[in-house]
Amino acid sequence: MTGDPIVPKTTWSQYLSQIYTIGQPPVTGSYDYRVVEEKARESTKDNHAAYMYSFGSAGTGTTYRRNLDVLEQWRIIPRILRDATHRNLNTTLFGVKLPSPLIVAPVGVQGILHKDGELATAGAAANVGVPFVMSTASTRSIEAVARANGDGHRWYQLYWPRNNEVTLSILGRAKAAGFTALVVTLDTFLLGWRPHDLDTAYLPFLAGVGVQVGTSDPVFMKRMGMAPRVDERPPFPLDMTAFRERLAAGDAEAQTAFKLGVGWLQEANAGTFRSWEDLRFLRDNWDGPIVLKGVQTVEDAHAAMDSRMDGIIVSNHGGRQVDGAIGSFTALEKITASSRVLRAQQQAKFTVLFDSGIRKGSDVIKAIAMGAQGVLIGRPFVYGLALGGEEGVEEVLRGLLAETEITLGLSGYKSIDEIWGKRETILEKGDASCRYAKL
Repeated sequence: MTGDPIVPKTTWSQYLSQIYTIGQPPVTGSYDYRVVEEKARESTKDNHAAYMYSFGSAGTGTTYRRNLDVLEQWRIIPRILRDATHRNLNTTLFGVKLPSPLIVAPVGVQGILHKDGELATAGAAANVGVPFVMSTASTRSIEAVARANGDGHRWYQLYWPRNNEVTLSILGRAKAAGFTALVVTLDTFLLGWRPHDLDTAYLPFLAGVGVQVGTSDPVFMKRMGMAPRVDERPPFPLDMTAFRERLAAGDAEAQTAFKLGVGWLQEANAGTFRSWEDLRFLRDNWDGPIVLKGVQTVEDAHAAMDSRMDGIIVSNHGGRQVDGAIGSFTALEKITASSRVLRAQQQAKFTVLFDSGIRKGSDVIKAIAMGAQGVLIGRPFVYGLALGGEEGVEEVLRGLLAETEITLGLSGYKSIDEIWGKRETILEKGDASCRYAKL
């Protein structure tokens, strides 16, 4: 979708007034992400393995916690008697004017938490006016998600297949379906060590769930000796125990699902690691911005620039891949301190986005002040999905945007441009002692 920018009819902060005026409780039960997280856990108690697959982390979760702790170490320094009466969050990413810097992160296998899966999230993103990034691990086809997203801005996230023919087919489908940017995830050539999933042997792909980009692809399915499955909808909820029993009993449908699941895992997550030289293939075959996701060092940011990439997402996969790693905000601090990166950003030649740890409006302000040009939200919108489907996702997005705009104004600023890269005057570094404070 490359038409006119989506502009909200009202300011984001008017959502606060609407909440008080209408007087209805939120469908998610709260606007506090901590409460929403607990409610999502409670609502999925009969499907706990699915909850843990979506919200769990690698190892003992130290990287996940560090992502949050590092953000809390940085404090906003509010200013007073500054005219912030009229505010907006407008920004421009890859030449497209957007009403906010918020982006819906690529999250796989959403169909294990709600019957509508990615269709609900894509619809909510379009309703709110924020870009939606579709995961290769989706439970719906590229084309179905595009229809659900309608006139919304959408990007496609690639788990890079082993075979070039499959890659080209997926890229062609994404482009034809109106996905304008390609997000290449580079920290997941292997699945991370996740005890919560290992303890229950819970891997939905083996039941044919989360492989629908593959099962709807003509090239991949031809390699599997089958016809493409158009608009396939996996069963909800997914009962892995019952599936394994059916598989052991020789159920033909279960055997086919298992075959396709294993085949897609071998195609997209088989342990084939790529090199910088391999990026040339994507650059030659994608007409649009290419963004590398998973960058955590200045050296890799510079290498992305050398490889003619259009941008990076500073991300550690929400702590789901490497335990004991640095917090993603620490990586952002170092990368945006590079004079070479800053110069390229100022010249609109390179875009830096931030992921892994965004929970509150203040987090968005901090990331922008640290030099990010956009931020991705992951787990919180999935909490909303589990609790309320499309309405729940929309509620989380609108709440975060309202909080961001309100925090911007109360800090003494009226636009994203006023705070971008101003870490020296807007932020101060302390410790993370306030993280667990109760209201």
